[in-house]
Amino acid sequence: MNNDIVATLHLIKKFMRLIEKPKKGEYPAYAIMYIKLVPGDGMVLQYLKNNFAAIKRFILSLPAQKLIYKYAEGKWTIKEMLVHIIDDERIYAYRAMCFARNEKTKLPGFEQDNYVFYSNANERTIKNILEEYEAVRNATIALFNGLTDEALLRKGTANKKRATVRAMAYHIAGHELHHINVIREKYLR
Repeated sequence: MNNDIVATLHLIKKFMRLIEKPKKGEYPAYAIMYIKLVPGDGMVLQYLKNNFAAIKRFILSLPAQKLIYKYAEGKWTIKEMLVHIIDDERIYAYRAMCFARNEKTKLPGFEQDNYVFYSNANERTIKNILEEYEAVRNATIALFNGLTDEALLRKGTANKKRATVRAMAYHIAGHELHHINVIREKYLR
């Protein structure tokens, strides 16, 4: 490895903890579609930070009309998708906090289509949505950055499915990447 890469990895480790990628059995089967999108080098928190900055630049480069475009009947707009990403991150971070604190109560699921419908995302400005996105992202990074190794391995149940705390971090990162990929593939034609 060259000296620049070693120095960068040292700085990242100093400020953001490394979180090992969860192993099979630490997350529900459906979550692999998100988790596989995130590299397995343990730098999930750095990816969360970097991905937000890149997504913000990408979204701000789009024309305003594109943000409320639906590529098919019944599909979400880009604004709705962004608010969905925020909602999902907030919920999964809450689940991670509960599991990290050894909560034994089984947590409920959520109906994502209802959340999107009642979000009024299309009436919000993109500036307002991105401000909320950034606030949630910073809170998520701070939460995971402060957890112990032991806490990251604790398991809990949400929506009748078991997962570890660290699986929640990878879900959040991969879920975001999944939806940004959908935007690039379906909305930018």
